[in-house]
Amino acid sequence: MKVPLLDLKAQYDDILDEIRTAIEKVFSSHRYILGPEVAEIEAEVAKYCKAKRAIGCASGTDALVLALKAIDIQPEDEVITTPFTFFATAGSIHRVDGKPVFVDIDPRTFNIDPDKIETAITEKTRAIIPVHLFGQTCEMDKIRQIADKYDLKIIEDTAQAIGAKFQGKAAGYFGDIATLSFFPSKNLGAMGDSGMCITDDDELAEIITMLRTHGEHPKYIHKWVGLNSRLDTLQAAVLLVKLPYLDKWTKQRQENAQYYYENMADIKGIELPYIHPDAESIFNQFTLKAERRDELLEFLRKNDVGCNIYYPKSLHLQECFAYLNHKEGDFPVSEAITEHVISLPIYSELSKKQQDYVISKVREFYHRS
Repeated sequence: MKVPLLDLKAQYDDILDEIRTAIEKVFSSHRYILGPEVAEIEAEVAKYCKAKRAIGCASGTDALVLALKAIDIQPEDEVITTPFTFFATAGSIHRVDGKPVFVDIDPRTFNIDPDKIETAITEKTRAIIPVHLFGQTCEMDKIRQIADKYDLKIIEDTAQAIGAKFQGKAAGYFGDIATLSFFPSKNLGAMGDSGMCITDDDELAEIITMLRTHGEHPKYIHKWVGLNSRLDTLQAAVLLVKLPYLDKWTKQRQENAQYYYENMADIKGIELPYIHPDAESIFNQFTLKAERRDELLEFLRKNDVGCNIYYPKSLHLQECFAYLNHKEGDFPVSEAITEHVISLPIYSELSKKQQDYVISKVREFYHRS
């Protein structure tokens, strides 16, 4: 049996006719740039995320850049974030000439440890970017309290967590701005790159709207140097088809996760994902900690089980951030986690037969060991 880490074809096959109809509508209208579908998906995503405004853009990375520019991050302003996440988070801080300041993670949730944030704050700190990793929200009540105490902005990196909740509130609720990615592998994925910013602040929403089109308003009049980062109308059309299915797909992911918990808890050598009691995860990834991780990875791949490592190297040790003068041991929890994490298939179309095969192979590896 072959079990891919993600099967986009299985999802596409179920909604093929709807997707083709939506795309053909755009082709017929020839309104490819900021067509009516863009405003429609912005309104629908804002409603889904319980936010006042949503502004589409070209990617989740651009959403971060736009958000940072909107809060006017200046050269050498410090922005606190996690060293254990996808590169775009810290990379976006660098792109606006800010300084990424890393804070180590909670060894259970893999998210930024809120109890370590306050010691990293200096007179240059302007904002915090908590990342809701693998579909689980950070402890946003604590982070919001810290931000309010020091008058800091919060940009929630919600690229992997649309629909996730903390204390019953949707991801993005606690931040001044939240950013979304619709990269195809996300729970709500487009058929290419696209992203979005959401906010309850009308002024920030207007700034982001201008920044995504070169900072112009009105046309050809520029207050800022912005980006060319518009949500493509074709991608908006695809997202409009997919969004009504998102809750169903999320529930299926959660059920698949529960099946893993029920059938893998007794396997010695692995530690299943920890979910904070105040959080509801959407399981963008099912990421566990494993002994002899690299050997397990090789064994599973040889047996046609899709798996991957998210992420193999902490950001503070990446060559491009050498100028920050970090060294091994600076963020020991993040560094240790990179040696043990492995992600297994969790996508909504995954069958129980496929899951049983994945479970049997993990069990076989540790039994043989």
